[in-house]
Amino acid sequence: MTPPADRSAGRGPPRSRLKRRGRRALLRWTLLVQRHAVTVVALAILLAGASLALAVSRLTINTELSDLLSPELPYRKNAEAIKAAFPQLDRTLTVVVEAESAEAAEAAAGRLAEKLRRRPTLFRDVSYPKGDPFLRRNGLLYLDVEALQALADRLAEIQPLLSSLRDDPSLGGLQAVLAPLLEDPAHPAAAALAPAFARMAETAEATVEGRARPLSWRALTGQGPGRGSAHREFLSAQPVLDFGTLQPARAAIDAIHDAADAISDPLLGDLRVRVTGQAAMRDDELKSLKDSMALVSLVSLVLVVALLAIGLRSPRLIAAMVATLFVGLLLTAGFATLAIGQLNIISVAFAVLFIGLSVDFGIHYALRYQEGLSGAHGPRSSLGRAAVGVGGALALSAVAAAIGFFSFLPTAYRGLAELGLISGVGMFIALFCNLTVLPALLSLLPLSNRRTGATGSGGTPPLGLWIGDVLGRHPRAVLAAALGFGLAAAAVAPWAWFDDDPLNLRDPESESVAVLLELIDDPNVEPYTVSVLAQDEDDLADLLPALSALPEVAGVDSLADLVPEAQDDKLPVIEDMAVFLAPLLLPPAAAPPFDAQARDDGRRALAETAMAMAAETDNGALAHAARRLASALVAVGPDPERLDRLERNLFAWLPALVDRIGESLGAEPFGPDDLPEDLRDRWVSADGRARIEIRPAEDLRDQQARRRFVAAVQSVAPQASGAPVVMTEGGRAVIGAYRQAAATAVLAIVLLLAVLLRQAAAVALVLAPLLLAAVLTVAATVLFGLPFNFANVIVLPLLFGLGVASGLHIVLRARQAGSQRVLRTSTPRAVLFSALTTVGSFGALALSSHKGTASMGLLLTIAIGLTIVCTLVVLPALLHEAGRWRRER
Repeated sequence: MTPPADRSAGRGPPRSRLKRRGRRALLRWTLLVQRHAVTVVALAILLAGASLALAVSRLTINTELSDLLSPELPYRKNAEAIKAAFPQLDRTLTVVVEAESAEAAEAAAGRLAEKLRRRPTLFRDVSYPKGDPFLRRNGLLYLDVEALQALADRLAEIQPLLSSLRDDPSLGGLQAVLAPLLEDPAHPAAAALAPAFARMAETAEATVEGRARPLSWRALTGQGPGRGSAHREFLSAQPVLDFGTLQPARAAIDAIHDAADAISDPLLGDLRVRVTGQAAMRDDELKSLKDSMALVSLVSLVLVVALLAIGLRSPRLIAAMVATLFVGLLLTAGFATLAIGQLNIISVAFAVLFIGLSVDFGIHYALRYQEGLSGAHGPRSSLGRAAVGVGGALALSAVAAAIGFFSFLPTAYRGLAELGLISGVGMFIALFCNLTVLPALLSLLPLSNRRTGATGSGGTPPLGLWIGDVLGRHPRAVLAAALGFGLAAAAVAPWAWFDDDPLNLRDPESESVAVLLELIDDPNVEPYTVSVLAQDEDDLADLLPALSALPEVAGVDSLADLVPEAQDDKLPVIEDMAVFLAPLLLPPAAAPPFDAQARDDGRRALAETAMAMAAETDNGALAHAARRLASALVAVGPDPERLDRLERNLFAWLPALVDRIGESLGAEPFGPDDLPEDLRDRWVSADGRARIEIRPAEDLRDQQARRRFVAAVQSVAPQASGAPVVMTEGGRAVIGAYRQAAATAVLAIVLLLAVLLRQAAAVALVLAPLLLAAVLTVAATVLFGLPFNFANVIVLPLLFGLGVASGLHIVLRARQAGSQRVLRTSTPRAVLFSALTTVGSFGALALSSHKGTASMGLLLTIAIGLTIVCTLVVLPALLHEAGRWRRER
């Protein structure tokens, strides 16, 4: 069999000897594959199976966002320096314990920390500073002098009441304490009765409902949040990561939740324990990727098969293409395992990208094969004609697509560079499979000319007829409209922006991200801090005032800030407190014998006292709270079991308050060297370098505020590191990598087109629709509120690589069939269905629960959709006008 005639002769420059040799080589290769089809298929299955086994056993996933960029970047080196100096602060879990009272939260956090410390195989370090005996003993020194004096005054007022209740913690004892207040409304403790009655009423109402809501005595004394506001405590735990699993911190996180279940009891009330932090977010991201990518890949495959069924209408042909697709995909996974050994949160999308792009090659091959069958050629001859007819264009398309992927290799964006390497090589694997495995399978499953359906009557595709009819009558109108849209998009494009916050790429429904978003809104929590290493005391002395003077800085913390000021002024106040609180700290009197009737009598008397206060007082809030307490006590009734629960819930935390007061009265003066070792080690490294923590004055969720803060800190301390620095500098690195990749891709593709087409006008014809599609894509990000980010920034360089392939198919076929007849061939149909399968494949990424992957899928879908419109509408109009111009000349 000889190659089909070169119909482009006479319409352009003669074919070179290299091209003729290439066509003959394609024909000979196809004949060889047909002759050994069984062997080719068997070898393909064997290699695919080996690649699958290799990938399953050795391919891992790395979701560390910092690893997406080169470790040689200065900000990465600064981060590594702090990590090396303070390894206990790296990849930690933050455990958030929430309860309805300060006592419950602190007790739960202390119990939880103790349980976790007993699991050294799962936790290297567990820190709960508020539970440290040293800080509990000296806690009052951390109050300012005015707040400490106010606390002393409150405790002095209620000391007799607390002492009485400590000796008789019962409903009768409570009534005995409150009764004198009815006779003396001017008593200092009477002012606090309204909130006290309200909280007691809540406890009684919960008892009636069968729930436990222990009364917070610290809240009654003004030392904690009141009812209705959850009290938070924080633990820091550094897990032992198991990198042999897909979720290295999962065992530690599960252990935290198990421990939380184990410490739960009615005294703690409604307890909520959640986990966030670096390690937790990484694990949740891995789970999100693992779960969603399986669904995405399945949806992608289903959409591609459905579109193939519509476009090819041949089960045998579809089966052969899908089998070829799987072989190529597995071979690419095997290459990724050998070349890199891991996937990142961006390169994990290589499978979906491969599905969409490999099918493109198969569609062009299959439709040209069907075109040959429709022309009364046999299956064997049609395969040869298909290989010769599209093999060169497919090779050029593979090169162009690979250029788009490989353009990220020389950049500092390691995440996209790895995706570029895998997918770029994958394009050549796809090309080889579609020129080898696909014809081998079609040789074993030949089609007859009755099974085609690739074209309409007379071999003319309905798509080509419709587009050709419109363009034949209105080509200049189409070009004018394209120019108008392009100018409008160019006006909008400058408003596109890059979102450098990696938190926006994570699943907001995952526990770790949801907790962090809550904490960001908590005014008492500042997650966006920056750390600086001071080399010695002189460096520390220089940095602290310089950083504190910056208007973008709200505060600067170091080890010295853990030593309270004005200790000499505070210690006398604490000594006075120890004197007047001494009766409270004496051993309690012997508890009165239990008497069920006395307990019920106390309930009724307390209800009567509350009603009397409601009737006598002029304070509306106190009257309302007293009536509410009286009604709740009446609802409790005389039931002994219910009364027992009520007394336990009312007085459960009273001993803890007394113990806490007694413990805090033992405060002594101390300096930095007296601080607990665990706390010192978080601020001073083993080699004596000090860590400075800088808090921002503005909300750093605002990108501009974050950039101002980082620039101000770096002007004083270029070695600064932390989340704001990583986001800002990482974003700059990505934008730089994107510009470098885009320039590389455009330059390489222009050179490729210049070598192939050898005419500046032809190069411009291919590039013009791509440039229009690129501008429209950027404008679409503005209109749809879809910013560029670490994941989807690949779109524009990739668009040039993928889009030029479609343009090449149209231009090269136009050279063979003529610009007036190109739309009457199978090529436009192949380009359309190739694009549709690509859109279907990439569009499936938008279903991912990982927002970065989803944004990549959505933007790729928009970009490819716009590219195909420009290729099938604008490019033929340009070809039509260019042909007319040549004819007129």
